[in-house]
Amino acid sequence: MMGYLVYFNTFRSKDIINSPYNVRLDSMADRVVRGKILDKDGNVLAKTEVATDGTETRVYPYGDLYAHVVGFDSHGKSGLESAGNFNLLTSNAFFLEQIIREFKEEKNVGDDITTTLDTNVQKAAYNALGNYKGAVVVMEVTTGKILAMVSKPDFDPNLVMENWDTLSTSEESVLLNRATQGAYAPGSVFKLVTTLAYIRQNTNYGNYHYECTGEIHYEGTTIHCARNRVHGEEDLVTSFANSCNASYSDIGLNLNFIKYKNTAEDLLFNSKLPSVLPYTQSKFQLQKDAPASEIMMTAIGQGKTQVSPYHMALIAAAIGNGGILMQPYLVEKIESYTQIPVEKNMPEKYATLMTSAEASQLKAYMQAVVESGTATALRNDSYSVAGKTGTAEYSSDKEKSHSWFMGFTNVDNPDIAISVVVESADNSGMSAVSVAKKVLDAYY
Repeated sequence: MMGYLVYFNTFRSKDIINSPYNVRLDSMADRVVRGKILDKDGNVLAKTEVATDGTETRVYPYGDLYAHVVGFDSHGKSGLESAGNFNLLTSNAFFLEQIIREFKEEKNVGDDITTTLDTNVQKAAYNALGNYKGAVVVMEVTTGKILAMVSKPDFDPNLVMENWDTLSTSEESVLLNRATQGAYAPGSVFKLVTTLAYIRQNTNYGNYHYECTGEIHYEGTTIHCARNRVHGEEDLVTSFANSCNASYSDIGLNLNFIKYKNTAEDLLFNSKLPSVLPYTQSKFQLQKDAPASEIMMTAIGQGKTQVSPYHMALIAAAIGNGGILMQPYLVEKIESYTQIPVEKNMPEKYATLMTSAEASQLKAYMQAVVESGTATALRNDSYSVAGKTGTAEYSSDKEKSHSWFMGFTNVDNPDIAISVVVESADNSGMSAVSVAKKVLDAYY
């Protein structure tokens, strides 16, 4: 019992107090004016304005821009308003000031949260998505700092109270943070997982070759390459760069199922993700006795596999960082309203997802995608990019698809990882690559 009490007070008490079901938070709000949420440069993302009659109004100066990641503070809480609730309602002002305020029956002022979010990058991602549904996640490779997190469709957190009935019943799931909670078929970005599994299972993977005729037939199943393109003689590099469905279907048929599943789980499929915000767990659901058709579909990122844009950003960051995933974080520091330091987050390792040799090999393949494959639009003289594109079909007629891109920049000494999904891109001319390019151009 004593051991549990020590554990609870050390590790769990803050989480329990922060729970929206804990009525203790109501009493804290009665005594403390909620603190501010700031971007990395000190711009105010959320603040509480107090009228002369004591009425408090939570204000979001950037409106829709930070709707999902910062969240809202009415009809419950979401985003960082929820994750940082305890700190925002805790005052670390000078203790004499607190005593005087309490004596006067005045509220103390809650602590401020400075995030890692970069408003310039956030704006670029928000504008790049335009009116399309989808998500963008940008994070630093070597630190884990999240610079931008955009989800569309969005909403104005200043108007949640007035618009709650419409927002909460929206058929477009407006309140859903698609960046962390979206569950999408990954399409060809999943070929990174299939490639890593093949490398691990074949010491002579460098000798791989396949003759692509634009489609593959096996046990009654036919899978076509995009636009029925015939890629001809390919090795593993060109299969990856060209995103050849026929080649990867063939690879999938020759993988050991247990080892394939282990590789996916090494990359955090079917596992918890490091995140302070609610998220949907990614699924690798291929079974040992699955028919050939399902194996082929899984190998190219279709079938039952699901992943979030946030998860793909983590994988991209790990590859860029030599196989090591840094702990991703959104909160840079917490201070009192008078800037007395309370807490500061520092970069730390979360897990090793792959060896440095494996990461180096995948990086080379991802460079080929940009240099000569499906993402040549990102080739430029200002910064280098390594990445993977994807097209994920989501309708039975196979005519509707989501567009994917994930990768990282400044390949020799990586800066940032980016993950983009654009819903219902279809034949509109909109693509995740074009969104990524606008974001990266803005960053550099």
